[in-house]
Amino acid sequence: MGLSVIWYLKEFCRGKWIKTLLFAKTAPLVDPPYFRGYPALTGKECTRCLSCMMICPTPGAIEVLREGEKWVPKIYPGHCIRCGLCVEACPEDVLDAGRVLETQHRDGTSISVRYQVTVNPDTCVRCGNCVVACPVNKEVDPQLGASGTSANDEVIMRIERGNLWVLHNEKCTGCKTCETVCPTDAIKIARVAEGRQGVEE
Repeated sequence: MGLSVIWYLKEFCRGKWIKTLLFAKTAPLVDPPYFRGYPALTGKECTRCLSCMMICPTPGAIEVLREGEKWVPKIYPGHCIRCGLCVEACPEDVLDAGRVLETQHRDGTSISVRYQVTVNPDTCVRCGNCVVACPVNKEVDPQLGASGTSANDEVIMRIERGNLWVLHNEKCTGCKTCETVCPTDAIKIARVAEGRQGVEE
């Protein structure tokens, strides 16, 4: 036993081993081309289109806040999964992560995000709760009827001729207030992301 320990100590203490151990060289850490990292501000002005929040797959990872006279996206690293979708969806190049913007500009690609309002006519009871609760509808038509009727053609949806009609899907912000107040779960909001290539700048 004693001889074995002495042999191992002699082998370990050889100059070549000690030199290798103390002065070993490792390859430098280089981010791969697909690495994205946490989104960072580029300094360009945010228009608060909310595309970044719409496409983000992680609740609470990004929020657009007002700072003085400007809107600024705020990233929460504890929630962010570094997918880079917010960077790809931003039409103003306000955010960047890794080489996302560089790749987008090189390949001429982009992502557009929107929300789709879908109503199940079999379960909808035409109560108008969704129409009245919608914050966009309230802003567009302050005179919105208590039963969901409206004379304004710019509302997202309204009750007309005994049915619920969706007029402007493109105005939906995805807040899902309508889903919350629907007594029969007849209305659903789905996020739709569409990739594009060859888009002119």
